[in-house]
Amino acid sequence: MQAAVAGDVEAVAALKAVVMRGDLERLGRWDEDRARQRVRERFDPAWTWIIEVDGAFGGSVALRPEGDAHWLEHFYLDPRYQGAGIGAAVLRRLLDRCDRDGTLVRLDVLQGSAARRLYERHGFVFVSEDPIDVFMARTPRTVTPQR
Repeated sequence: MQAAVAGDVEAVAALKAVVMRGDLERLGRWDEDRARQRVRERFDPAWTWIIEVDGAFGGSVALRPEGDAHWLEHFYLDPRYQGAGIGAAVLRRLLDRCDRDGTLVRLDVLQGSAARRLYERHGFVFVSEDPIDVFMARTPRTVTPQR
Protein backbone atom coordinates (compact mmCIF):
# COMPACT_ATOMS: atom_id res chain seq x y z
CA MET A 1 0.00 0.00 0.00
CA GLN A 2 1.23 3.45 -0.94
CA ALA A 3 -0.10 6.80 0.24
CA ALA A 4 -2.44 8.28 -2.34
CA VAL A 5 -1.87 11.62 -4.05
CA ALA A 6 -4.45 13.95 -5.55
CA GLY A 7 -3.60 12.70 -9.06
CA ASP A 8 -4.80 9.19 -8.15
CA VAL A 9 -8.45 10.24 -8.13
CA GLU A 10 -9.14 9.39 -11.79
CA ALA A 11 -7.67 5.89 -11.50
CA VAL A 12 -9.81 5.27 -8.42
CA ALA A 13 -12.92 6.64 -10.14
CA ALA A 14 -12.32 4.44 -13.19
CA LEU A 15 -11.82 1.35 -11.04
CA LYS A 16 -15.02 2.06 -9.09
CA ALA A 17 -16.91 2.16 -12.39
CA VAL A 18 -15.60 -1.33 -13.22
CA VAL A 19 -15.94 -2.91 -9.78
CA MET A 20 -19.34 -1.52 -8.76
CA ARG A 21 -21.14 -1.68 -12.10
CA GLY A 22 -22.71 -5.13 -11.68
CA ASP A 23 -24.14 -4.44 -8.23
CA LEU A 24 -25.35 -0.97 -9.20
CA GLU A 25 -27.02 -2.32 -12.35
CA ARG A 26 -28.71 -5.04 -10.29
CA LEU A 27 -30.06 -2.34 -7.96
CA GLY A 28 -31.17 -0.13 -10.87
CA ARG A 29 -28.71 2.59 -9.81
CA TRP A 30 -26.01 2.40 -12.50
CA ASP A 31 -24.87 5.74 -13.88
CA GLU A 32 -21.19 5.74 -14.82
CA ASP A 33 -20.82 9.51 -14.73
CA ARG A 34 -22.44 9.69 -11.28
CA ALA A 35 -20.29 6.82 -9.96
CA ARG A 36 -17.11 8.57 -11.07
CA GLN A 37 -18.26 11.97 -9.83
CA ARG A 38 -19.00 10.62 -6.35
CA VAL A 39 -15.37 9.46 -6.08
CA ARG A 40 -14.12 12.84 -7.29
CA GLU A 41 -16.22 14.64 -4.67
CA ARG A 42 -15.24 12.40 -1.74
CA PHE A 43 -11.64 11.48 -2.57
CA ASP A 44 -9.17 12.69 0.05
CA PRO A 45 -5.58 11.53 -0.40
CA ALA A 46 -4.89 12.18 3.30
CA TRP A 47 -6.93 9.08 4.22
CA THR A 48 -6.46 7.00 1.06
CA TRP A 49 -3.97 4.34 0.04
CA ILE A 50 -3.27 2.88 -3.36
CA ILE A 51 -2.96 -0.89 -3.47
CA GLU A 52 -0.11 -1.96 -5.72
CA VAL A 53 0.19 -5.47 -7.09
CA ASP A 54 3.48 -6.35 -8.78
CA GLY A 55 4.22 -2.64 -9.14
CA ALA A 56 0.92 -1.83 -10.87
CA PHE A 57 -2.22 -0.04 -9.68
CA GLY A 58 -4.44 -2.75 -8.22
CA GLY A 59 -6.92 -0.85 -6.11
CA SER A 60 -7.62 1.66 -3.40
CA VAL A 61 -8.91 1.95 0.15
CA ALA A 62 -9.65 4.86 2.45
CA LEU A 63 -10.00 5.01 6.21
CA ARG A 64 -11.60 8.36 6.99
CA PRO A 65 -11.83 9.55 10.60
CA GLU A 66 -15.18 10.89 11.76
CA GLY A 67 -15.87 11.54 15.41
CA ASP A 68 -14.94 8.50 17.49
CA ALA A 69 -14.78 6.13 14.50
CA HIS A 70 -13.29 5.62 11.05
CA TRP A 71 -15.24 5.01 7.84
CA LEU A 72 -13.85 2.37 5.47
CA GLU A 73 -14.45 3.77 1.99
CA HIS A 74 -13.32 3.53 -1.63
CA PHE A 75 -12.25 -0.09 -1.14
CA TYR A 76 -11.95 -1.27 -4.73
CA LEU A 77 -9.75 -4.08 -6.00
CA ASP A 78 -9.18 -4.73 -9.68
CA PRO A 79 -11.17 -7.87 -10.62
CA ARG A 80 -7.93 -9.51 -11.83
CA TYR A 81 -6.73 -9.58 -8.22
CA GLN A 82 -9.97 -10.47 -6.44
CA GLY A 83 -10.12 -13.84 -4.73
CA ALA A 84 -6.36 -14.03 -4.17
CA GLY A 85 -6.39 -12.83 -0.55
CA ILE A 86 -5.13 -9.32 -1.36
CA GLY A 87 -8.30 -7.57 -0.19
CA ALA A 88 -8.36 -9.60 3.02
CA ALA A 89 -4.70 -8.75 3.71
CA VAL A 90 -5.31 -5.04 3.15
CA LEU A 91 -8.39 -5.12 5.38
CA ARG A 92 -6.50 -6.98 8.14
CA ARG A 93 -3.72 -4.41 8.05
CA LEU A 94 -6.14 -1.51 8.46
CA LEU A 95 -8.20 -3.24 11.13
CA ASP A 96 -5.07 -4.14 13.12
CA ARG A 97 -4.24 -0.44 13.18
CA CYS A 98 -7.75 0.43 14.38
CA ASP A 99 -7.57 -2.29 17.03
CA ARG A 100 -4.31 -0.84 18.40
CA ASP A 101 -5.93 2.60 18.50
CA GLY A 102 -9.20 1.29 19.98
CA THR A 103 -11.18 2.73 17.05
CA LEU A 104 -14.61 1.62 15.84
CA VAL A 105 -14.81 1.11 12.05
CA ARG A 106 -17.97 1.76 10.03
CA LEU A 107 -18.81 1.05 6.41
CA ASP A 108 -21.66 0.68 4.02
CA VAL A 109 -21.93 -2.00 1.37
CA LEU A 110 -24.49 -2.35 -1.40
CA GLN A 111 -27.44 -4.67 -0.79
CA GLY A 112 -26.57 -8.14 -2.12
CA SER A 113 -22.86 -7.39 -2.63
CA ALA A 114 -20.46 -10.31 -2.27
CA ALA A 115 -18.14 -7.93 -0.39
CA ARG A 116 -20.41 -8.20 2.64
CA ARG A 117 -19.10 -11.71 3.33
CA LEU A 118 -15.52 -10.39 3.45
CA TYR A 119 -16.54 -7.78 5.99
CA GLU A 120 -18.47 -10.28 8.11
CA ARG A 121 -15.44 -12.61 8.17
CA HIS A 122 -13.46 -9.71 9.62
CA GLY A 123 -15.90 -8.98 12.42
CA PHE A 124 -18.27 -6.41 10.93
CA VAL A 125 -21.88 -6.72 12.04
CA PHE A 126 -25.15 -5.40 10.67
CA VAL A 127 -26.25 -2.02 12.04
CA SER A 128 -29.02 -0.88 9.70
CA GLU A 129 -30.07 -0.87 6.07
CA ASP A 130 -32.01 0.99 3.45
CA PRO A 131 -33.12 -0.17 0.00
CA ILE A 132 -29.61 0.38 -1.43
CA ASP A 133 -27.07 0.06 1.39
CA VAL A 134 -26.30 -2.13 4.38
CA PHE A 135 -24.52 -0.26 7.18
CA MET A 136 -22.06 -2.27 9.25
CA ALA A 137 -19.63 -1.64 12.10
CA ARG A 138 -16.73 -3.42 13.79
CA THR A 139 -15.71 -2.76 17.38
CA PRO A 140 -12.00 -2.80 18.08
CA ARG A 141 -10.53 -6.09 19.24
CA THR A 142 -8.48 -6.24 22.40
CA VAL A 143 -4.80 -6.11 21.61
CA THR A 144 -2.47 -7.97 23.96
CA PRO A 145 0.57 -5.83 24.79
CA GLN A 146 3.85 -7.32 23.61
CA ARG A 147 6.54 -7.97 26.21
